[in-house]
This record gives sequence, structure tokens and C-alpha cells, in this order.
Amino acid sequence: MEVIDAIRNRRSIREFEKTDVSDELIEKILDAGRWAPSGNNNQPWRFVVVRQKETLGDLAGQTEYGDIIKNAPICIAVFLDKNSMYESTKDVLAIGACIQNMLLAAHSLNLGSVWLGEILKNKDIVARILKTPENYELMAVIAAGYPTKRERTSGRTPLEKLIYEAK
Repeated sequence: MEVIDAIRNRRSIREFEKTDVSDELIEKILDAGRWAPSGNNNQPWRFVVVRQKETLGDLAGQTEYGDIIKNAPICIAVFLDKNSMYESTKDVLAIGACIQNMLLAAHSLNLGSVWLGEILKNKDIVARILKTPENYELMAVIAAGYPTKRERTSGRTPLEKLIYEAK
């Protein structure tokens, strides 16, 4: 799969088949995340893979998009390790790149995924549910699995409306 094609064709997938995702595929997704760029190569991201239905249910209760989490075969909680920080803005941007790598990797493996951010309103509760160290700060939850079969489309703002030329 060509990178530009993957970028243009990846869609946020919110409905999944009831099929398990193999450890091998999960490892490939996580590995893609760890190869994202970061300041001083500090790699401030940490991952918690969640498969247990009870834990997925607990996480689902922390967001208005809980049905997505509840019905996903796996979720990956992505955390910022505050002990590994280089510079806060740069580290948060690096984690965004990490997440994008993981979404593109999932797409290239014929999996669907969605980046969930609304759950951040309850990030302290999520940290307790997942029993993470105090220095971990939730950045997002990625729900992933084999997508249900249906057509998905998405539009974009014309490029000329997004470019500002400095004068």
C-alpha cells in the first residue's frame, strides 16, 4: 500500500466484526507507533492494550462513545510518560504522530480503527481502571478490529481554503 493512498483512504471505523485481533497484528500496530518522530528521540508514549470485556465495559462508561469501545475487539490506550518528557507541546505532538502511525498501520493490515479523544474528560478514572503509574497521562484511546462491511466516505476542505500566504 502506498503511503499517500493509505492517508487518503483510511477512515475512522466505529463498527467492528466480532473477530479477535491477533497478538502479531497488535504488535505491528504498536511497533508502527514507536517509530514516530519525537524530540531528542525521547519516545514519550506508553501503551496499554485492552481486550478483556469487563475492562472494555469499564472504559466504555467513561465516554459518550462507549458503544464503540464496548464492541471493539481491542482498545489501545495511549499515554504520555511525564517522566520521559522533553518539552510538553512537542511531546504531545509526537504522540499525535505516534497515534497517526498506528491508525495507518491498522489500515494497512486491513483493520479498522478510530481515535477517541472525548474520553479524556475522564482521564484520571481511565488511569485508575487501567492501574497505570501516576506519571502516565492519557492522550487517547484507539478502538480497533476488523471493520464491518459497508461503504465509508469522507470529504475534505479544498486545499486552497487551508493555505494562508504570508505577505
